[in-house]
Amino acid sequence: MTNIYDAGDTFIFYGYNLSITPVSTGVFCFVIVSLPLQYLLSFIIIFVTMHQMRPIGIFDSGFGGLTVFRAIKNKLPQYDYLYLGDNARAPYGNKSFEEVYEYTLQSVKWMFAQGCPLIILACNTASAQVLRKIQQDDMPTLGAHKRVLGVIRPTSEIIGEYTKNNAVGILATQRTVNSNTYPEDIHERYPEVEVYQQACPMWVRLIEDGQYKTDAMDKYIKEDVEALLEQSGDIDTIILGCTHYPLVADRIKQHLPEGITLVSQVEIVADSLVDYLSRHKFIEEQITTSGNTRFYTTDPAEEFNKHGVEFFGEEVQAEHIKL
Repeated sequence: MTNIYDAGDTFIFYGYNLSITPVSTGVFCFVIVSLPLQYLLSFIIIFVTMHQMRPIGIFDSGFGGLTVFRAIKNKLPQYDYLYLGDNARAPYGNKSFEEVYEYTLQSVKWMFAQGCPLIILACNTASAQVLRKIQQDDMPTLGAHKRVLGVIRPTSEIIGEYTKNNAVGILATQRTVNSNTYPEDIHERYPEVEVYQQACPMWVRLIEDGQYKTDAMDKYIKEDVEALLEQSGDIDTIILGCTHYPLVADRIKQHLPEGITLVSQVEIVADSLVDYLSRHKFIEEQITTSGNTRFYTTDPAEEFNKHGVEFFGEEVQAEHIKL
């Protein structure tokens, strides 16, 4: 069995730091600093379970990635999955590049340490801002046999099939808009398509706080949709450029003129992953297929479980972690 942990991987267990040190080829031992005996058996059980599972990792700054996870799990139910929501530090959309990079890299490292050979950044802000930096600068040391993918490229690769006027609108967070990733990726494939962007700085906060069915939500949706459409009368396709936004898709449609197509990423990303795994067998063969799912959050688990069901469509039982 291929070892899924690398030298230097670190685990936090009941507040104790555990690091891996290689003692011979293919064999690893733990350096356990002052780990009380009452925790040792629990640790061994958890470690054996982690060692056996090599799940697909799904990461988001909060709840939004659950909409992507739901679509992926529906199409690929056989795999094991690990979801991590960094709810305690959400939203990412109004944070600096340095903060988004630091938080995302911390999360990626933690998920690799849990055995994930493949991680999907189901967060547009992280995908737009820091995915390429992580892929180019960090992955060579994090592990050549591991992969981190985003959610923007799959949508950009097929959006030209939706627009007849060659005019696409993007509704996204401020940080995603500032990155200019959507226009760059779309123009790379469809140079004839004009891309117009509108930042929606209040949407994620309201959705995360469970206020997405309120008059306040409708007010911000109306203002931001109108601001986008004012940029061009030719826009006939709008991308929901944040994985939180599917929860308010019906409210957005109420403010769209007839003939405009609203495109959600979730099914596109799921279909793209199916295709990716069929073409990258060395990744697919690393993923275990017990159909197990684990959820983790940096917020209190009770809050995550309460709101997570609205995004995932079924009961969620998360564990709290501190990054």
